[in-house]
Amino acid sequence: MNQKTIYVVSDSVGETAELVVKAAVSQFNGSSEHTNIRRIPYVEDRGTIKEVISQAESDGGIICFTLVVPEIREFLITEAEKAKVVYYDIIGPLIDKMESVFGHSSKCEPGRVRQLDEDYFKKVEAIEFAVKYDDGRDPRGILKADIVLIGVSRTSKTPLSQYLAHKRLKVANVPIVPEVDPPEELYKVDPKKCIGLKISPDKLNHIRKERLKSLGLNDKAIYANINRIKDELLYFEKVVDRIGCKVVDVSNKAVEETANIIHNMMTKGDLS
Repeated sequence: MNQKTIYVVSDSVGETAELVVKAAVSQFNGSSEHTNIRRIPYVEDRGTIKEVISQAESDGGIICFTLVVPEIREFLITEAEKAKVVYYDIIGPLIDKMESVFGHSSKCEPGRVRQLDEDYFKKVEAIEFAVKYDDGRDPRGILKADIVLIGVSRTSKTPLSQYLAHKRLKVANVPIVPEVDPPEELYKVDPKKCIGLKISPDKLNHIRKERLKSLGLNDKAIYANINRIKDELLYFEKVVDRIGCKVVDVSNKAVEETANIIHNMMTKGDLS
């Protein structure tokens, strides 16, 4: 049996089209051994299409394609029919059907699936980063992060890290405790990447008391003592001054509000 060539033509990478072709070929016993699949990616010009059609014409091959730009798709179909080359439009008919159902035209932009995939994986990577470098557990993350959040306990460092991760920002957070020296990396990172989370003593006192109650503990513990809290915040101010970073007051802000403020500071370059 002569080996047949299937030309997979795409205006993007062509992985999707190739997978469809392989799935179809798998339905023919032993045909995979006698089938040569050639992927031709990033096809945007008529010249390349003519070359592919010429090759398919000479060796009796099939052309399967995912071309979303109407002019290029129609050109391939017209030229293939002239040369009596067998072709199959993988995505075009589906787009046409969707346009009729949705009532508006498609974007006709090559590679949009890959763009969406890349966006998704960036988000996943950022979420995993936030988990790995949460609460100062690994100081090495400080130098790798897009943003470094610093603050005393119960200033919403972890939920802020996760919220910002969903915006594809890699966030590390570091707790500030008077008895523990901050990691050296905190003083090496660009201050523009650091954000101090400031909070009023009374607000933090209330938050910590409620936290202790929810855990079934005595709200008179040193953790919620107002003098202890003032000492922690004073130490926090010293650390922030040494770093020279911006500070956001989270006293009366929801996590979403604080996250949006930080995100805007980053995207608008307001950290300088």
